Amino acid sequence: MTVPTVRRPAAPAARGARVEARGFGWHHPGRETAALRDLDLVVEPGERVLLLGPSGAGKSTLLHALAGVLHDDDGQSGSGELLLDGTLPARARGRAGLVQQDPESQVVLSRIGDDTAFGLENLAVPHEQIWPRVRAALDAVGLDLPLDHSTAALSGGQKQRLALAGAVAMSPGLLLLDEPTANLDPAGVRQVRDAVVSCLDRSGATLVVVEHRVAVWAEVVDRVVVLGRDGGITHDGPPGRMLGAAVEELSRAGVWVPGRVPATREPARASAGPAGCPAAGPSATGRPGADREPLLSTAGLGVSRSQPSARQLRARRRERRRDRPVDDAVTGRDLPTAVAGVELGLRPGRALALIGPNGAGKSTLALTVAGLLAPVRGTVRAHPLLDRGAGPDPLEWSGRELVARIGTVFQEPEHQFLRATVRAELEHGPRLAGTPAAERERRTDELLHRLRLAHLADANPFTLSGGEKRRLSVATVLATDPDVLVLDEPTFGQDALTWAELVDLLVELIDAGTSVLVVTHDEDFVRALGAEVLALGRAPEVGGAARAAPPAVPAASAPPAASTAPVPPIVPADPAASTAPTVPAARTVPTAPAASAVAAAPAVPARRESVR
Repeated sequence: MTVPTVRRPAAPAARGARVEARGFGWHHPGRETAALRDLDLVVEPGERVLLLGPSGAGKSTLLHALAGVLHDDDGQSGSGELLLDGTLPARARGRAGLVQQDPESQVVLSRIGDDTAFGLENLAVPHEQIWPRVRAALDAVGLDLPLDHSTAALSGGQKQRLALAGAVAMSPGLLLLDEPTANLDPAGVRQVRDAVVSCLDRSGATLVVVEHRVAVWAEVVDRVVVLGRDGGITHDGPPGRMLGAAVEELSRAGVWVPGRVPATREPARASAGPAGCPAAGPSATGRPGADREPLLSTAGLGVSRSQPSARQLRARRRERRRDRPVDDAVTGRDLPTAVAGVELGLRPGRALALIGPNGAGKSTLALTVAGLLAPVRGTVRAHPLLDRGAGPDPLEWSGRELVARIGTVFQEPEHQFLRATVRAELEHGPRLAGTPAAERERRTDELLHRLRLAHLADANPFTLSGGEKRRLSVATVLATDPDVLVLDEPTFGQDALTWAELVDLLVELIDAGTSVLVVTHDEDFVRALGAEVLALGRAPEVGGAARAAPPAVPAASAPPAASTAPVPPIVPADPAASTAPTVPAARTVPTAPAASAVAAAPAVPARRESVR
């Protein structure tokens, strides 16, 4: 790959911070091996560095050390020396701004304006300067929402933009970014990257960014530094040379090299039968074949982050028993919806990908289908082969019943960690599901090996790197062997090798009859799974508190027979059909005649095509 020479405007009087590491190392308490060791590195003021390396190489640890948030209370964790402008990072207050790998962990206040202003207030910035800087930072990262908008109502990608806005607003001398675009849609990736570059051009700040999307940053950095699995530097040089001469070595090390996608197991459905359909009949695991009815299906589904109260849910049950309609306000059906009119089916041995811009309702839809959120309108129904006597509504299942049938990986891995060690975490779900001890141990050992976590079996889950936490969160769900998997951004934080291993494992499960629903912005991942696609529409443009959302548009899907005719535009439904503001669901693009979604009138059918 040829990377053009970076040409940018001359920076203002250099106020970038200087970084110097001399034999620096860090050992997290309770871990057998050091995260970093013998690190020698100098980053000059104003330099822009892309920090690469395999998952678990210590990239996030280095950023946290530079931000001054690592503490060596007993004198046993740190070694060597790490300096920021000649002083210890912990003493250089306000000199570094850090955007962490998990944006959820950086949200501290309930409104986005206050959250963005938090760092400025702590640095005692004059009040008259705070709000202009807050608004400028939010505009720069594309978070076009009222300042009093609730941070709890943001999607994962929007929280990522909020975290970046908070760092940019402080105008730090050293900007530290830990996978700042990982949960963003493609347009958001470019917008955030350009916002960072614009900030650096104005301030002359130094940049150290960790990112698996190498191509996004290769054209705007001066230097690429690669950490090895032992925590030391293996490569250091300009992007053109590093992504040219060293490309083979970097690929073998698990670094994502632009234009290279790791080879993975081919889904059986991709090479079977006409139109990619697998052979009919039961799978090897006894699960129904892909020609059968969906394990989970929705009808007229409307979902929302705002949830009905317990009283409203009881009113719905009474309504069903008496078969008599009840006022929407009583049942909570008047709540604002994120997506409306969704008609989909999750078939055994198939994968369905939810794609779309940040804030379109992908995670909310996935959690509702998984039985973890209550629908505002419509229904989610389980096939008798899935419910196995638990009842047709997953929302009514107990935790023990749910974990053995539907496994869910949350967008934030920490939200599902319950135990003190990685091994205990993997054994928790199977124990809850009543799996025999010998089988629990077999599954745990296999997942530790397959997902490259064996060396961390006795580690605390909260001390793992972001990529390791993500793999553990996926493994905890796989350990219960559910019939349906719901995965929210499962490839976040993965190097090329662990990404390929995760794909291979999921393809094996799909071929064995598991149904998979995945929320993702990773197009390579969608292709590798051979997934059908449901693309949700754009979120409403909310630039002020009084700005109205567009009318509801039901989810559209393809009819049973494939079509290559031109696709007419999606048209809005009658605004009178829904009184709640709604984010429209756009189109379904399945890859085979047995579609994972069923048409919902008056939606306009979408073209059937594969993700190329």
